[in-house]
Amino acid sequence: MDDEQFIFCLEGVPDIETNATTEVLRNLERLALEQGIASIYKACDTIEGLEESLNTLLYDDHNFTDYEIIYLVMPGEANNICLNDYYYSFQEIAEIFEGKMKGKIIHFANAKILDLSQDEAQYFLDVTGAYAISGYGATMPKLSSLNLDKAFFGLCQELDDVVEIVEELHQKHYALCKLLDFRLYY
Repeated sequence: MDDEQFIFCLEGVPDIETNATTEVLRNLERLALEQGIASIYKACDTIEGLEESLNTLLYDDHNFTDYEIIYLVMPGEANNICLNDYYYSFQEIAEIFEGKMKGKIIHFANAKILDLSQDEAQYFLDVTGAYAISGYGATMPKLSSLNLDKAFFGLCQELDDVVEIVEELHQKHYALCKLLDFRLYY
């Protein structure tokens, strides 16, 4: 893969007016220092904020093609996200991303469960144009997926084939992959 691959992270927060450095942002900074993987971080507290951030990335950032991973750290339940106490289904998210994620991996942190049927995953991939969608089948309030996310991002930089990426991730971090139930649909 190209050495100049980036991560675009959107984190759902209760209030964007609160100017706090989150654990996610600190980990992205460490990822840049330790592995040389650059990222752009945006916080959002509404679906409009998510759309605006995405549109800014798509239309104003001339390096958009270099963003391999769209990293979504948002609370929710199985197959939906929650912003500002409102739940959005994966179908609604797919429609927001419609045709805009060509060749991207959309990765969800374990702040929410990702449990798609084959048809739901294919619908999401077809509508968004994404190469793959990944996340976790288990949420554990006291165990964040941040370290496994960083390992996944590093492997995405090294390897081209998602099957190889998943196999390598399981070889290196088997217990954590099983505990958090890492999943990838492509």
